[in-house]
Amino acid sequence: MSSATPTPTPDPKPRRFPVASVLRLGRPSNIWFKPALSVVAAVAPPNLILVALGGLDLAAYTMAGSLCALYAHNRPYAARAKALTGVVLGMLGGLAVALVSASLTSNAVILVTVGAVLAAVQKVLCDVTRIGPPGNVILTFVSSASLFVPQTLGQVPGHLALAGVAGVWAWLVGMAPVLVRPHGPERRATADALSATAVYVETGGTGDGHTRARAAAYAAVQAAWQCLLLTGTRSAATRRALERLVVRAEIALAAPTDADPALLRAWAGALRGTGRRVPGADAPLTDADELLGAAAERAIPPRPLWHRLGPLTPIAVRTALGCALAGYASLAVGVGRPYWALVTAASLYQANLSLTWSRTVQRVVGNLVGVLIFAAVAPIAHLGPLALVLCCLVFNFGAEALISRNYWLGSVCVTPLALLITEFPGYQDTGPLVTDRVVDTLIGALVGFVAALAVTNRRAGDRVEGALATVDREREHATRLLAAPHTAPAALEAARRGLAAALVALRATADAAAGEWWLSSLPQERVVLAEQAGHRTLAATVRRQGLLTGPGTETEPDTHPGSGTDPDTKDGRP
Repeated sequence: MSSATPTPTPDPKPRRFPVASVLRLGRPSNIWFKPALSVVAAVAPPNLILVALGGLDLAAYTMAGSLCALYAHNRPYAARAKALTGVVLGMLGGLAVALVSASLTSNAVILVTVGAVLAAVQKVLCDVTRIGPPGNVILTFVSSASLFVPQTLGQVPGHLALAGVAGVWAWLVGMAPVLVRPHGPERRATADALSATAVYVETGGTGDGHTRARAAAYAAVQAAWQCLLLTGTRSAATRRALERLVVRAEIALAAPTDADPALLRAWAGALRGTGRRVPGADAPLTDADELLGAAAERAIPPRPLWHRLGPLTPIAVRTALGCALAGYASLAVGVGRPYWALVTAASLYQANLSLTWSRTVQRVVGNLVGVLIFAAVAPIAHLGPLALVLCCLVFNFGAEALISRNYWLGSVCVTPLALLITEFPGYQDTGPLVTDRVVDTLIGALVGFVAALAVTNRRAGDRVEGALATVDREREHATRLLAAPHTAPAALEAARRGLAAALVALRATADAAAGEWWLSSLPQERVVLAEQAGHRTLAATVRRQGLLTGPGTETEPDTHPGSGTDPDTKDGRP
Protein backbone atom coordinates (compact mmCIF):
# COMPACT_ATOMS: atom_id res chain seq x y z
CA MET A 1 0.00 0.00 0.00
CA SER A 2 1.44 3.30 -1.03
CA SER A 3 2.28 5.76 1.69
CA ALA A 4 2.99 8.71 -0.56
CA THR A 5 1.06 11.91 0.00
CA PRO A 6 -2.00 11.71 -2.21
CA THR A 7 -2.56 14.24 -4.94
CA PRO A 8 -6.05 15.67 -4.63
CA THR A 9 -8.16 14.68 -7.57
CA PRO A 10 -9.69 17.49 -9.58
CA ASP A 11 -13.30 18.36 -8.90
CA PRO A 12 -15.21 15.78 -10.91
CA LYS A 13 -18.39 17.81 -11.26
CA PRO A 14 -19.16 18.09 -14.96
CA ARG A 15 -18.97 21.52 -16.54
CA ARG A 16 -20.53 20.42 -19.82
CA PHE A 17 -23.24 18.13 -21.13
CA PRO A 18 -21.53 14.98 -22.40
CA VAL A 19 -23.33 13.10 -25.17
CA ALA A 20 -20.99 10.77 -27.05
CA SER A 21 -19.39 9.33 -23.91
CA VAL A 22 -22.71 8.29 -22.37
CA LEU A 23 -23.57 6.31 -25.51
CA ARG A 24 -20.36 4.27 -25.45
CA LEU A 25 -21.00 0.53 -25.29
CA GLY A 26 -19.64 -1.52 -22.43
CA ARG A 27 -19.17 -5.23 -21.87
CA PRO A 28 -22.33 -7.28 -21.45
CA SER A 29 -23.30 -8.52 -18.02
CA ASN A 30 -22.00 -11.96 -17.05
CA ILE A 31 -25.57 -13.17 -16.70
CA TRP A 32 -27.30 -11.20 -19.48
CA PHE A 33 -28.86 -14.39 -20.82
CA LYS A 34 -30.62 -15.22 -17.55
CA PRO A 35 -33.16 -12.36 -17.50
CA ALA A 36 -33.40 -12.58 -21.31
CA LEU A 37 -34.36 -16.25 -21.29
CA SER A 38 -36.46 -15.93 -18.14
CA VAL A 39 -38.67 -13.18 -19.52
CA VAL A 40 -39.27 -15.16 -22.72
CA ALA A 41 -40.16 -18.25 -20.69
CA ALA A 42 -42.49 -16.17 -18.48
CA VAL A 43 -44.19 -14.24 -21.28
CA ALA A 44 -44.61 -16.92 -23.95
CA PRO A 45 -47.01 -19.44 -22.34
CA PRO A 46 -49.67 -16.96 -21.11
CA ASN A 47 -49.65 -15.00 -24.38
CA LEU A 48 -49.75 -18.09 -26.58
CA ILE A 49 -52.65 -19.46 -24.53
CA LEU A 50 -54.52 -16.19 -25.03
CA VAL A 51 -53.84 -16.36 -28.77
CA ALA A 52 -55.28 -19.88 -28.86
CA LEU A 53 -58.36 -18.72 -26.92
CA GLY A 54 -58.81 -15.59 -29.00
CA GLY A 55 -58.27 -13.31 -26.01
CA LEU A 56 -55.10 -11.43 -26.92
CA ASP A 57 -56.77 -8.19 -25.80
CA LEU A 58 -56.15 -9.42 -22.23
CA ALA A 59 -52.42 -9.97 -22.79
CA ALA A 60 -51.53 -6.60 -21.28
CA TYR A 61 -52.60 -7.96 -17.89
CA THR A 62 -50.69 -11.22 -18.15
CA MET A 63 -47.65 -9.26 -19.32
CA ALA A 64 -47.79 -7.32 -16.03
CA GLY A 65 -47.24 -10.52 -14.07
CA SER A 66 -44.83 -12.09 -16.55
CA LEU A 67 -42.44 -9.15 -16.46
CA CYS A 68 -41.74 -9.88 -12.78
CA ALA A 69 -39.38 -12.59 -14.07
CA LEU A 70 -36.87 -9.83 -14.87
CA TYR A 71 -36.01 -9.26 -11.20
CA ALA A 72 -33.66 -10.67 -8.55
CA HIS A 73 -31.37 -12.75 -10.77
CA ASN A 74 -28.36 -11.75 -8.67
CA ARG A 75 -29.80 -13.00 -5.38
CA PRO A 76 -29.36 -16.39 -3.72
CA TYR A 77 -32.43 -18.52 -4.19
CA ALA A 78 -33.72 -18.29 -0.63
CA ALA A 79 -33.58 -14.49 -0.85
CA ARG A 80 -34.77 -14.54 -4.47
CA ALA A 81 -37.98 -16.31 -3.46
CA LYS A 82 -38.80 -13.50 -1.03
CA ALA A 83 -37.76 -10.76 -3.45
CA LEU A 84 -39.83 -12.14 -6.31
CA THR A 85 -42.81 -12.48 -4.01
CA GLY A 86 -42.43 -8.83 -3.09
CA VAL A 87 -42.11 -7.80 -6.74
CA VAL A 88 -45.25 -9.73 -7.73
CA LEU A 89 -47.21 -8.23 -4.84
CA GLY A 90 -45.89 -4.76 -5.65
CA MET A 91 -46.83 -5.18 -9.30
CA LEU A 92 -50.34 -6.30 -8.34
CA GLY A 93 -50.69 -3.42 -5.87
CA GLY A 94 -49.75 -0.78 -8.42
CA LEU A 95 -51.95 -2.42 -11.06
CA ALA A 96 -54.90 -2.53 -8.64
CA VAL A 97 -54.60 1.19 -7.85
CA ALA A 98 -54.37 2.00 -11.56
CA LEU A 99 -57.32 -0.16 -12.61
CA VAL A 100 -59.57 1.09 -9.81
CA SER A 101 -58.64 4.69 -10.64
CA ALA A 102 -59.38 4.11 -14.32
CA SER A 103 -62.77 2.64 -13.43
CA LEU A 104 -63.72 5.57 -11.20
CA THR A 105 -62.74 8.50 -13.43
CA SER A 106 -61.75 9.33 -16.97
CA ASN A 107 -60.31 12.74 -16.05
CA ALA A 108 -56.83 12.67 -17.61
CA VAL A 109 -55.38 15.23 -15.20
CA ILE A 110 -56.43 13.15 -12.19
CA LEU A 111 -55.08 9.98 -13.80
CA VAL A 112 -51.74 11.61 -14.54
CA THR A 113 -51.53 12.79 -10.93
CA VAL A 114 -52.24 9.29 -9.66
CA GLY A 115 -49.60 7.93 -12.04
CA ALA A 116 -47.00 10.43 -10.82
CA VAL A 117 -47.61 9.57 -7.17
CA LEU A 118 -47.44 5.86 -7.97
CA ALA A 119 -44.17 6.39 -9.86
CA ALA A 120 -42.61 8.17 -6.87
CA VAL A 121 -43.72 5.45 -4.45
CA GLN A 122 -42.43 2.72 -6.76
CA LYS A 123 -39.10 4.51 -7.16
CA VAL A 124 -38.61 4.85 -3.41
CA LEU A 125 -39.62 1.26 -2.68
CA CYS A 126 -37.29 -0.16 -5.32
CA ASP A 127 -34.37 1.97 -4.12
CA VAL A 128 -34.89 1.38 -0.41
CA THR A 129 -35.21 -2.39 -0.87
CA ARG A 130 -32.31 -2.40 -3.36
CA ILE A 131 -34.21 -4.74 -5.63
CA GLY A 132 -31.86 -3.97 -8.52
CA PRO A 133 -32.49 -3.83 -12.27
CA PRO A 134 -34.87 -3.10 -13.89
CA GLY A 135 -35.96 -1.17 -10.82
CA ASN A 136 -39.12 0.90 -10.83
CA VAL A 137 -39.40 1.43 -14.60
CA ILE A 138 -41.29 -1.80 -15.34
CA LEU A 139 -43.68 -1.26 -12.42
CA THR A 140 -44.32 2.33 -13.50
CA PHE A 141 -44.84 1.34 -17.11
CA VAL A 142 -47.50 -1.21 -16.18
CA SER A 143 -49.38 0.97 -13.70
CA SER A 144 -49.23 4.13 -15.84
CA ALA A 145 -50.42 2.39 -18.99
CA SER A 146 -53.26 0.72 -17.07
CA LEU A 147 -54.52 4.09 -15.89
CA PHE A 148 -55.63 4.88 -19.43
CA VAL A 149 -57.30 1.55 -20.25
CA PRO A 150 -61.11 1.84 -19.95
CA GLN A 151 -62.31 -0.25 -17.00
CA THR A 152 -65.33 -1.00 -14.87
CA LEU A 153 -65.06 -2.01 -11.24
CA GLY A 154 -66.53 -5.38 -12.09
CA GLN A 155 -63.67 -6.12 -14.50
CA VAL A 156 -60.89 -5.29 -12.05
CA PRO A 157 -60.84 -8.61 -10.10
CA GLY A 158 -60.62 -10.67 -13.28
CA HIS A 159 -57.83 -8.57 -14.71
CA LEU A 160 -55.91 -8.73 -11.45
CA ALA A 161 -56.39 -12.50 -11.39
CA LEU A 162 -54.82 -12.77 -14.85
CA ALA A 163 -51.83 -10.73 -13.70
CA GLY A 164 -51.58 -12.78 -10.50
CA VAL A 165 -51.54 -16.13 -12.31
CA ALA A 166 -48.87 -14.85 -14.70
CA GLY A 167 -46.94 -13.51 -11.70
CA VAL A 168 -46.96 -16.94 -10.05
CA TRP A 169 -45.65 -18.43 -13.30
CA ALA A 170 -42.92 -15.77 -13.43
CA TRP A 171 -41.98 -16.66 -9.83
CA LEU A 172 -41.60 -20.30 -10.83
CA VAL A 173 -39.51 -19.36 -13.86
CA GLY A 174 -37.23 -17.21 -11.70
CA MET A 175 -36.74 -19.99 -9.18
CA ALA A 176 -36.33 -22.85 -11.68
CA PRO A 177 -32.49 -22.65 -11.95
CA VAL A 178 -32.18 -23.72 -8.31
CA LEU A 179 -32.81 -27.26 -9.50
CA VAL A 180 -29.69 -27.20 -11.69
CA ARG A 181 -27.25 -24.84 -9.94
CA PRO A 182 -28.39 -24.22 -6.37
CA HIS A 183 -25.44 -21.99 -5.45
CA GLY A 184 -25.12 -20.15 -8.75
CA PRO A 185 -25.77 -16.56 -7.53
CA GLU A 186 -23.35 -16.68 -4.61
CA ARG A 187 -20.70 -18.39 -6.76
CA ARG A 188 -21.01 -15.61 -9.34
CA ALA A 189 -20.84 -12.90 -6.68
CA THR A 190 -17.69 -14.45 -5.22
CA ALA A 191 -16.17 -14.82 -8.69
CA ASP A 192 -16.91 -11.16 -9.43
CA ALA A 193 -15.17 -10.15 -6.20
CA LEU A 194 -12.10 -12.21 -7.08
CA SER A 195 -11.97 -10.83 -10.64
CA ALA A 196 -12.35 -7.21 -9.51
CA THR A 197 -9.64 -7.77 -6.91
CA ALA A 198 -7.32 -9.21 -9.57
CA VAL A 199 -7.74 -6.02 -11.60
CA TYR A 200 -6.69 -3.96 -8.59
CA VAL A 201 -3.80 -6.25 -7.73
CA GLU A 202 -2.42 -5.79 -11.24
CA THR A 203 -2.06 -2.07 -10.52
CA GLY A 204 0.22 -2.90 -7.59
CA GLY A 205 -1.80 -0.51 -5.46
CA THR A 206 -0.12 2.50 -7.08
CA GLY A 207 -0.49 2.15 -10.85
CA ASP A 208 -2.78 3.99 -13.23
CA GLY A 209 -6.40 3.82 -12.22
CA HIS A 210 -5.63 2.09 -8.92
CA THR A 211 -8.03 4.29 -6.91
CA ARG A 212 -11.05 3.43 -9.04
CA ALA A 213 -9.99 -0.19 -9.32
CA ARG A 214 -9.67 -0.44 -5.55
CA ALA A 215 -13.09 1.15 -5.00
CA ALA A 216 -14.66 -1.21 -7.54
CA ALA A 217 -12.98 -4.22 -5.92
CA TYR A 218 -14.08 -3.30 -2.42
CA ALA A 219 -17.63 -2.74 -3.69
CA ALA A 220 -17.57 -6.18 -5.34
CA VAL A 221 -16.29 -7.76 -2.12
CA GLN A 222 -19.04 -6.05 -0.13
CA ALA A 223 -21.60 -7.27 -2.65
CA ALA A 224 -20.25 -10.80 -2.32
CA TRP A 225 -20.54 -10.66 1.46
CA GLN A 226 -24.10 -9.37 1.24
CA CYS A 227 -24.95 -12.17 -1.18
CA LEU A 228 -23.42 -14.80 1.09
CA LEU A 229 -25.21 -13.37 4.12
CA LEU A 230 -28.50 -13.88 2.29
CA THR A 231 -27.88 -17.56 1.69
CA GLY A 232 -29.75 -20.17 3.67
CA THR A 233 -28.27 -22.71 6.05
CA ARG A 234 -28.23 -25.55 3.53
CA SER A 235 -24.85 -26.74 2.18
CA ALA A 236 -22.85 -24.99 4.88
CA ALA A 237 -19.59 -26.43 3.55
CA THR A 238 -20.08 -24.75 0.17
CA ARG A 239 -20.99 -21.44 1.74
CA ARG A 240 -17.98 -21.55 4.05
CA ALA A 241 -15.68 -22.31 1.13
CA LEU A 242 -17.03 -19.29 -0.72
CA GLU A 243 -16.53 -17.17 2.39
CA ARG A 244 -12.88 -18.27 2.49
CA LEU A 245 -12.40 -17.04 -1.07
CA VAL A 246 -13.99 -13.68 -0.28
CA VAL A 247 -11.59 -13.39 2.66
CA ARG A 248 -8.73 -14.09 0.26
CA ALA A 249 -9.98 -11.24 -1.92
CA GLU A 250 -10.01 -8.96 1.12
CA ILE A 251 -6.46 -9.97 1.97
CA ALA A 252 -5.31 -9.26 -1.57
CA LEU A 253 -6.96 -5.84 -1.44
CA ALA A 254 -5.17 -5.02 1.78
CA ALA A 255 -1.76 -6.09 0.41
CA PRO A 256 -1.89 -6.10 -3.40
CA THR A 257 1.87 -6.46 -3.87
CA ASP A 258 1.78 -9.83 -2.06
CA ALA A 259 -1.12 -11.26 -4.09
CA ASP A 260 -1.20 -13.24 -7.31
CA PRO A 261 -3.80 -11.95 -9.81
CA ALA A 262 -3.52 -15.10 -11.92
CA LEU A 263 -4.55 -17.26 -8.97
CA LEU A 264 -7.45 -14.94 -8.14
CA ARG A 265 -8.66 -15.25 -11.72
CA ALA A 266 -8.21 -19.02 -11.63
CA TRP A 267 -10.45 -19.25 -8.58
CA ALA A 268 -12.98 -16.97 -10.27
CA GLY A 269 -12.94 -19.15 -13.37
CA ALA A 270 -13.48 -22.28 -11.32
CA LEU A 271 -16.52 -20.71 -9.66
CA ARG A 272 -18.04 -19.64 -12.98
CA GLY A 273 -17.53 -23.07 -14.50
CA THR A 274 -20.17 -25.72 -14.76
CA GLY A 275 -18.74 -27.91 -12.01
CA ARG A 276 -20.40 -27.95 -8.60
CA ARG A 277 -17.15 -28.15 -6.61
CA VAL A 278 -15.95 -24.98 -4.91
CA PRO A 279 -12.22 -24.49 -4.26
CA GLY A 280 -11.71 -25.55 -0.66
CA ALA A 281 -15.21 -26.99 -0.21
CA ASP A 282 -13.84 -30.37 0.91
CA ALA A 283 -11.59 -28.96 3.64
CA PRO A 284 -12.58 -30.18 7.12
CA LEU A 285 -14.55 -27.72 9.22
CA THR A 286 -13.50 -27.29 12.83
CA ASP A 287 -14.02 -24.69 15.51
CA ALA A 288 -10.59 -23.27 14.67
CA ASP A 289 -11.74 -22.90 11.07
CA GLU A 290 -14.55 -20.52 12.00
CA LEU A 291 -14.70 -17.50 9.73
CA LEU A 292 -14.74 -14.66 12.20
CA GLY A 293 -15.62 -12.12 9.54
CA ALA A 294 -18.76 -13.94 8.48
CA ALA A 295 -19.76 -14.49 12.09
CA ALA A 296 -19.20 -10.83 12.91
CA GLU A 297 -21.18 -9.76 9.87
CA ARG A 298 -24.12 -12.00 10.75
CA ALA A 299 -24.12 -10.64 14.30
CA ILE A 300 -24.85 -7.13 13.04
CA PRO A 301 -28.62 -6.51 12.94
CA PRO A 302 -29.89 -5.32 9.55
CA ARG A 303 -30.39 -1.60 9.20
CA PRO A 304 -34.10 -0.71 9.27
CA LEU A 305 -35.48 0.27 5.88
CA TRP A 306 -36.79 3.60 7.10
CA HIS A 307 -33.26 4.72 7.95
CA ARG A 308 -32.53 4.67 4.21
CA LEU A 309 -35.56 6.78 3.30
CA GLY A 310 -34.03 10.17 4.17
CA PRO A 311 -31.45 10.30 1.35
CA LEU A 312 -34.15 9.25 -1.12
CA THR A 313 -36.38 12.26 -0.48
CA PRO A 314 -34.95 14.42 -3.32
CA ILE A 315 -35.27 11.50 -5.76
CA ALA A 316 -38.89 10.93 -4.70
CA VAL A 317 -39.76 14.62 -5.14
CA ARG A 318 -38.01 14.74 -8.51
CA THR A 319 -39.92 11.67 -9.67
CA ALA A 320 -43.35 12.88 -8.53
CA LEU A 321 -42.89 16.41 -9.87
CA GLY A 322 -41.22 15.41 -13.12
CA CYS A 323 -43.74 12.69 -13.96
CA ALA A 324 -46.71 14.91 -13.18
CA LEU A 325 -45.41 17.86 -15.22
CA ALA A 326 -44.45 15.61 -18.13
CA GLY A 327 -47.93 14.08 -18.19
CA TYR A 328 -49.61 17.49 -17.99
CA ALA A 329 -47.41 18.84 -20.80
CA SER A 330 -48.31 15.85 -22.96
CA LEU A 331 -52.00 16.50 -22.37
CA ALA A 332 -51.48 20.18 -23.20
CA VAL A 333 -50.07 19.42 -26.66
CA GLY A 334 -52.87 16.96 -27.35
CA VAL A 335 -51.08 13.60 -27.26
CA GLY A 336 -53.53 10.81 -26.48
CA ARG A 337 -51.15 8.71 -24.38
CA PRO A 338 -49.66 10.95 -21.67
CA TYR A 339 -48.40 7.91 -19.77
CA TRP A 340 -45.58 7.61 -22.30
CA ALA A 341 -44.24 11.00 -21.23
CA LEU A 342 -44.78 10.04 -17.59
CA VAL A 343 -42.84 6.79 -17.94
CA THR A 344 -40.05 8.55 -19.85
CA ALA A 345 -39.64 11.01 -16.99
CA ALA A 346 -39.76 8.22 -14.38
CA SER A 347 -36.96 6.33 -16.14
CA LEU A 348 -34.54 9.27 -15.93
CA TYR A 349 -34.01 9.70 -12.21
CA GLN A 350 -30.78 8.25 -10.90
CA ALA A 351 -28.58 8.85 -7.85
CA ASN A 352 -27.43 12.29 -8.99
CA LEU A 353 -27.75 14.84 -11.79
CA SER A 354 -24.79 13.52 -13.76
CA LEU A 355 -26.31 10.05 -13.98
CA THR A 356 -29.75 11.54 -14.64
CA TRP A 357 -28.35 13.50 -17.58
CA SER A 358 -26.70 10.37 -18.94
CA ARG A 359 -29.94 8.42 -18.67
CA THR A 360 -31.81 11.25 -20.40
CA VAL A 361 -29.52 11.12 -23.43
CA GLN A 362 -29.63 7.32 -23.51
CA ARG A 363 -33.42 7.24 -23.25
CA VAL A 364 -33.99 9.75 -26.04
CA VAL A 365 -31.53 8.12 -28.44
CA GLY A 366 -32.82 4.62 -27.71
CA ASN A 367 -36.46 5.62 -28.12
CA LEU A 368 -35.91 7.48 -31.39
CA VAL A 369 -34.07 4.54 -32.91
CA GLY A 370 -36.66 2.19 -31.45
CA VAL A 371 -39.63 3.88 -33.13
CA LEU A 372 -37.88 3.52 -36.49
CA ILE A 373 -37.46 -0.20 -35.83
CA PHE A 374 -41.13 -0.44 -34.85
CA ALA A 375 -42.16 1.23 -38.10
CA ALA A 376 -40.17 -1.39 -40.02
CA VAL A 377 -41.50 -4.34 -37.99
CA ALA A 378 -45.16 -3.25 -37.74
CA PRO A 379 -46.20 -4.79 -41.09
CA ILE A 380 -44.89 -8.17 -39.93
CA ALA A 381 -46.58 -7.90 -36.53
CA HIS A 382 -49.86 -7.04 -38.24
CA LEU A 383 -49.94 -10.37 -40.07
CA GLY A 384 -51.85 -11.90 -37.17
CA PRO A 385 -52.01 -12.39 -33.39
CA LEU A 386 -49.32 -15.08 -33.42
CA ALA A 387 -46.95 -12.85 -35.39
CA LEU A 388 -47.58 -10.04 -32.90
CA VAL A 389 -46.77 -12.25 -29.92
CA LEU A 390 -43.63 -13.64 -31.58
CA CYS A 391 -42.39 -10.13 -32.34
CA CYS A 392 -42.93 -9.19 -28.69
CA LEU A 393 -40.92 -12.21 -27.57
CA VAL A 394 -38.04 -11.27 -29.86
CA PHE A 395 -37.94 -7.74 -28.48
CA ASN A 396 -38.27 -9.01 -24.89
CA PHE A 397 -35.17 -11.13 -25.40
CA GLY A 398 -33.29 -8.39 -27.25
CA ALA A 399 -33.96 -5.77 -24.59
CA GLU A 400 -32.49 -7.89 -21.79
CA ALA A 401 -29.63 -9.15 -23.96
CA LEU A 402 -28.51 -5.63 -24.89
CA ILE A 403 -29.41 -3.35 -22.01
CA SER A 404 -26.39 -4.29 -19.88
CA ARG A 405 -24.07 -2.98 -22.60
CA ASN A 406 -25.75 0.43 -22.49
CA TYR A 407 -29.23 1.56 -21.53
CA TRP A 408 -29.87 3.18 -24.90
CA LEU A 409 -29.15 -0.06 -26.73
CA GLY A 410 -31.71 -1.90 -24.62
CA SER A 411 -34.22 0.92 -25.22
CA VAL A 412 -33.93 0.24 -28.93
CA CYS A 413 -35.82 -3.00 -28.21
CA VAL A 414 -37.93 -1.78 -25.29
CA THR A 415 -39.57 0.96 -27.39
CA PRO A 416 -40.98 -1.26 -30.16
CA LEU A 417 -42.01 -3.77 -27.48
CA ALA A 418 -44.03 -1.11 -25.65
CA LEU A 419 -45.62 -0.01 -28.92
CA LEU A 420 -46.53 -3.57 -29.85
CA ILE A 421 -48.17 -4.11 -26.46
CA THR A 422 -50.55 -1.23 -27.20
CA GLU A 423 -51.74 -3.22 -30.24
CA PHE A 424 -52.91 -6.26 -28.28
CA PRO A 425 -56.50 -4.94 -28.22
CA GLY A 426 -56.32 -4.10 -31.94
CA TYR A 427 -53.99 -2.86 -34.67
CA GLN A 428 -53.42 0.89 -35.05
CA ASP A 429 -52.10 3.20 -37.74
CA THR A 430 -48.33 3.15 -37.50
CA GLY A 431 -47.75 6.79 -38.47
CA PRO A 432 -49.76 8.48 -35.70
CA LEU A 433 -48.52 5.93 -33.16
CA VAL A 434 -44.88 6.66 -33.98
CA THR A 435 -45.48 10.41 -33.97
CA ASP A 436 -47.14 10.33 -30.57
CA ARG A 437 -44.32 8.26 -29.12
CA VAL A 438 -41.63 10.61 -30.43
CA VAL A 439 -43.44 13.67 -29.08
CA ASP A 440 -44.03 12.08 -25.68
CA THR A 441 -40.40 10.95 -25.47
CA LEU A 442 -39.11 14.46 -26.09
CA ILE A 443 -41.62 16.01 -23.70
CA GLY A 444 -40.92 13.48 -20.96
CA ALA A 445 -37.16 13.82 -21.29
CA LEU A 446 -37.16 17.62 -21.37
CA VAL A 447 -39.67 18.24 -18.59
CA GLY A 448 -38.33 15.39 -16.47
CA PHE A 449 -34.76 16.67 -16.60
CA VAL A 450 -35.82 20.24 -15.85
CA ALA A 451 -37.61 18.92 -12.76
CA ALA A 452 -34.38 17.19 -11.70
CA LEU A 453 -32.54 20.50 -12.03
CA ALA A 454 -35.20 22.30 -10.02
CA VAL A 455 -35.18 19.88 -7.07
CA THR A 456 -31.72 20.05 -5.54
CA ASN A 457 -30.20 17.51 -3.20
CA ARG A 458 -28.91 19.93 -0.62
CA ARG A 459 -27.87 17.32 1.93
CA ALA A 460 -25.46 15.51 -0.40
CA GLY A 461 -22.52 17.43 1.03
CA ASP A 462 -23.62 16.72 4.60
CA ARG A 463 -23.72 13.01 3.84
CA VAL A 464 -20.10 13.15 2.63
CA GLU A 465 -19.13 14.73 5.95
CA GLY A 466 -21.04 12.02 7.78
CA ALA A 467 -19.33 9.28 5.76
CA LEU A 468 -15.93 10.84 6.52
CA ALA A 469 -16.75 10.90 10.23
CA THR A 470 -17.78 7.23 10.10
CA VAL A 471 -14.52 6.24 8.40
CA ASP A 472 -12.49 8.19 10.96
CA ARG A 473 -14.39 6.55 13.81
CA GLU A 474 -14.00 3.02 12.41
CA ARG A 475 -10.30 3.59 11.66
CA GLU A 476 -9.62 4.89 15.15
CA HIS A 477 -11.42 1.88 16.62
CA ALA A 478 -9.33 -0.52 14.52
CA THR A 479 -6.15 1.37 15.43
CA ARG A 480 -6.89 1.07 19.15
CA LEU A 481 -7.38 -2.66 18.80
CA LEU A 482 -4.13 -2.95 16.87
CA ALA A 483 -2.29 -1.08 19.62
CA ALA A 484 -3.67 -3.30 22.37
CA PRO A 485 -1.33 -6.19 23.37
CA HIS A 486 -4.13 -8.76 23.58
CA THR A 487 -7.04 -8.25 21.21
CA ALA A 488 -9.66 -10.92 20.62
CA PRO A 489 -9.52 -12.15 17.00
CA ALA A 490 -13.28 -11.72 16.59
CA ALA A 491 -13.09 -8.09 17.72
CA LEU A 492 -10.26 -7.28 15.33
CA GLU A 493 -12.03 -8.98 12.46
CA ALA A 494 -15.26 -7.12 13.21
CA ALA A 495 -13.32 -3.85 13.25
CA ARG A 496 -11.69 -4.68 9.91
CA ARG A 497 -15.04 -5.48 8.34
CA GLY A 498 -16.62 -2.32 9.74
CA LEU A 499 -13.80 -0.16 8.35
CA ALA A 500 -14.03 -1.82 4.94
CA ALA A 501 -17.78 -1.21 4.78
CA ALA A 502 -17.30 2.42 5.84
CA LEU A 503 -14.74 2.98 3.07
CA VAL A 504 -17.10 1.52 0.46
CA ALA A 505 -19.90 3.79 1.72
CA LEU A 506 -17.59 6.82 1.64
CA ARG A 507 -16.63 6.24 -1.99
CA ALA A 508 -20.27 5.74 -3.02
CA THR A 509 -21.39 8.84 -1.12
CA ALA A 510 -18.58 10.99 -2.54
CA ASP A 511 -19.31 9.85 -6.09
CA ALA A 512 -23.02 10.54 -5.69
CA ALA A 513 -22.40 14.02 -4.27
CA ALA A 514 -19.85 14.84 -6.98
CA GLY A 515 -22.57 14.25 -9.57
CA GLU A 516 -24.76 17.02 -8.20
CA TRP A 517 -23.83 19.92 -10.46
CA TRP A 518 -25.09 22.67 -8.19
CA LEU A 519 -22.85 21.62 -5.27
CA SER A 520 -20.20 24.32 -4.90
CA SER A 521 -17.41 22.21 -3.45
CA LEU A 522 -16.60 18.87 -1.93
CA PRO A 523 -13.80 17.87 0.47
CA GLN A 524 -12.03 15.84 -2.21
CA GLU A 525 -8.63 16.00 -0.54
CA ARG A 526 -10.07 14.84 2.79
CA VAL A 527 -11.81 11.95 1.05
CA VAL A 528 -8.57 10.84 -0.60
CA LEU A 529 -6.63 11.13 2.67
CA ALA A 530 -9.30 9.22 4.59
CA GLU A 531 -9.36 6.47 1.99
CA GLN A 532 -5.60 6.09 1.98
CA ALA A 533 -5.34 6.06 5.77
CA GLY A 534 -8.21 3.60 6.01
CA HIS A 535 -6.67 1.17 3.54
CA ARG A 536 -3.33 1.33 5.35
CA THR A 537 -5.15 0.40 8.56
CA LEU A 538 -6.88 -2.47 6.77
CA ALA A 539 -3.51 -3.78 5.63
CA ALA A 540 -2.22 -3.54 9.19
CA THR A 541 -5.16 -5.55 10.54
CA VAL A 542 -4.60 -8.25 7.93
CA ARG A 543 -0.96 -8.62 8.92
CA ARG A 544 -1.79 -8.52 12.65
CA GLN A 545 -4.31 -11.34 12.15
CA GLY A 546 -1.67 -13.46 10.46
CA LEU A 547 -3.80 -13.83 7.35
CA LEU A 548 -0.81 -12.82 5.24
CA THR A 549 2.66 -14.09 6.02
CA GLY A 550 4.55 -12.65 3.11
CA PRO A 551 4.92 -12.62 -0.65
CA GLY A 552 3.99 -15.79 -2.43
CA THR A 553 1.60 -17.05 0.22
CA GLU A 554 -1.15 -17.44 -2.33
CA THR A 555 0.95 -19.53 -4.71
CA GLU A 556 1.86 -22.50 -2.60
CA PRO A 557 1.66 -26.00 -4.11
CA ASP A 558 -1.62 -27.91 -4.48
CA THR A 559 -3.76 -24.83 -5.00
CA HIS A 560 -5.39 -25.82 -8.26
CA PRO A 561 -8.95 -24.42 -8.31
CA GLY A 562 -10.45 -27.82 -9.02
CA SER A 563 -8.75 -29.62 -6.18
CA GLY A 564 -10.67 -30.88 -3.21
CA THR A 565 -8.30 -29.35 -0.66
CA ASP A 566 -8.43 -25.87 0.70
CA PRO A 567 -6.40 -23.66 -1.66
CA ASP A 568 -5.95 -20.89 0.81
CA THR A 569 -3.41 -21.89 3.46
CA LYS A 570 -1.42 -24.78 4.85
CA ASP A 571 -3.45 -25.28 7.98
CA GLY A 572 -6.92 -24.86 6.54
CA ARG A 573 -7.48 -21.43 8.09
CA PRO A 574 -8.30 -18.71 5.52
